[in-house]
Amino acid sequence: MRSKNKTAPNSPIVDPTAPAAIRKRLHRWFNQNRRTLPWRETTDPYRIWISEVMLQQTQVSTVLPYYDSFLRAFPDVFTLASAPLEAVLKQWEGLGYYARARNLHRAAGTVVEDRQGELPRTYDDFRALPGAGDYIASAVVSIAFNRPCAVVDGNVKRVLARLLLIDRPVNRSSSTAVFKSAAEALLDPRRPGDFNQAMMELGALVCRPGRPDCAACPLTGCCQAFRAGCQLEFPRREKKKPVPHYYTAVGVIRKGKRMLITRRKPDGFLGGLWEFPGGKLEPGESAVDACRREIREELNLSVKVDDHLMRVEHAYSHFKISMDVFNCRYKSGRVTLNGPEDFRWILQEEIENYAFPGANRKFIPLLKKKEK
Repeated sequence: MRSKNKTAPNSPIVDPTAPAAIRKRLHRWFNQNRRTLPWRETTDPYRIWISEVMLQQTQVSTVLPYYDSFLRAFPDVFTLASAPLEAVLKQWEGLGYYARARNLHRAAGTVVEDRQGELPRTYDDFRALPGAGDYIASAVVSIAFNRPCAVVDGNVKRVLARLLLIDRPVNRSSSTAVFKSAAEALLDPRRPGDFNQAMMELGALVCRPGRPDCAACPLTGCCQAFRAGCQLEFPRREKKKPVPHYYTAVGVIRKGKRMLITRRKPDGFLGGLWEFPGGKLEPGESAVDACRREIREELNLSVKVDDHLMRVEHAYSHFKISMDVFNCRYKSGRVTLNGPEDFRWILQEEIENYAFPGANRKFIPLLKKKEK
């Protein structure tokens, strides 16, 4: 579906009579089609906050079991603030984007220490919490406290781009202000939380990427892309650079009945998680040699590589890895850390007590089989 008019405004122009019609149609549709989700069955700001942090860049189906489990472990901001970071990361294990968990833990501490456990009720105060960007602050204060703050996530951008023919690339940071302005112009100031959820729900269920279900959309009468027949041309996106692909080698070092794991430093990528030691291959280096070298450089240990356990293919948000995993035996040396923050020699049955990155979790089941 292509438009006869191939030009589109660089900034949204909203008919002053349109917002009221859009709000009315959207609320009616949401009331009839909203999914039953646990965070929509509560008015507790803490639980709404947890859900919104988890839902950032993560699908609802993935979040659901984590949400329930996390709240059983940390039912309020006081238990979250007093918990060790390692326990929080373990509950978050597999959900990805671990900086969210670290910032959530820090923010809970701030709320307890500075606000006696009361979550901020205004955008500016919430925005000041660790890790609380525009999306989190807007979502929580609008849904939990009915504050008129417009939410802009990927779903909302897609709806707005088609509805108003916004031709700014949705994945360009300089476009954010344009989409935020459009969202604020349409926001229902009387029911901002419901409106924000309805916009996100419409993007998730109807105004989908690549295959919008226009027949089911309540806004086709207002949608400029639908009128022009160019729904598939929006939203615009800039082409991304090729995703880097790295080759790494990891060693499962055994010393008697124990295995060696190391913990990453708390800040940065995968911060605070435990892992089996290893690193990137250098040019021309074999995976076996890289495994020995990384263990020697990071831990000051000499190991014997026994055999190849498996190759793990794993994709993170900005790069991919091919990881060769080796069974190794400790030969000599005393652990001296050069990179990791901590280490443990653990028994096989203790492995479930530690939070590991996704790539490590792919080969851990094989370690259990080997032990048997």
